[in-house]
Amino acid sequence: MEEKYKDLKLGERGAIISIAAYLCLAALKLIIGFLFHSEALRADGLNNTTDIFASIAVLIGLRISQRPPDHNHRYGHWKSENIASMVASFIMMVVGLQVLYQAAISIFTPSLEAPDLIAAWTAAFGAVVMYFVYLYNRKLAKKINSQSVMAAAKDNLSDAWVSIGTIIGIVGAQFHLPWLDPLAAFVVGIIICKTAWGIFSETSHHLTDGFDEEKLELYRGTIEEVYGVKGIKDIKARNYGNNTVVDIIILVNSKLGIQEAHEISCDVEKALRKTHDVYDVHVHVEPH
Repeated sequence: MEEKYKDLKLGERGAIISIAAYLCLAALKLIIGFLFHSEALRADGLNNTTDIFASIAVLIGLRISQRPPDHNHRYGHWKSENIASMVASFIMMVVGLQVLYQAAISIFTPSLEAPDLIAAWTAAFGAVVMYFVYLYNRKLAKKINSQSVMAAAKDNLSDAWVSIGTIIGIVGAQFHLPWLDPLAAFVVGIIICKTAWGIFSETSHHLTDGFDEEKLELYRGTIEEVYGVKGIKDIKARNYGNNTVVDIIILVNSKLGIQEAHEISCDVEKALRKTHDVYDVHVHVEPH
């Protein structure tokens, strides 16, 4: 359990790095976007602004998740991380819809003045920065098996693509296509909303105790290989934050004593923990 709490503490580093990067990039993009008349770059900057709050929500969730079990939370506070991801998706969706609305208005009333190329260079710088932040957070998420840090990494990658779309819009406007810049802003809004929906869908799946059927089949195969297990009557699994909890009903020889049946159930627990890094296993034994 101590190792799990250390992983959550390590996950905070990824959220803090994201916050620092978003703070700098949001300020830079919004200032350059307003000064050099780029609707797409302003939308990109607003996207990074929402990402600040989303990353703060993830950071808070990671910290609350580290609290030990208490009288009101016997299983601990692991799901705080999932709730934080849900809050982040709501924030992103609201701003994404706002960007879509403003971009739609600008498409029908485009500015006759093309954005300066410095706006494109700003977007390019942002794309490079966010791609490296994405690589770092993806590696960290895989190392500590963190859903929220992986969601942050996916958001980092989408931000890099958003900036690339911004570049296309700004450069296109240089060729007397002023509508291309607000069109790029519209695409940015769609990407923001799509990312928000993806995070919401995955998080709600975890919070409603949804679980991957393929993983269950892998667990089943591991259990069936344990000596003494004659069959599996039922198997369920759910997630507490990034921790998997498995409930199993196994069948054993009806002539076995309580001690022997207990030893088989312990072997099942050990096999799942060792092979699949399952956090907790509840085994019920019934006669075959």
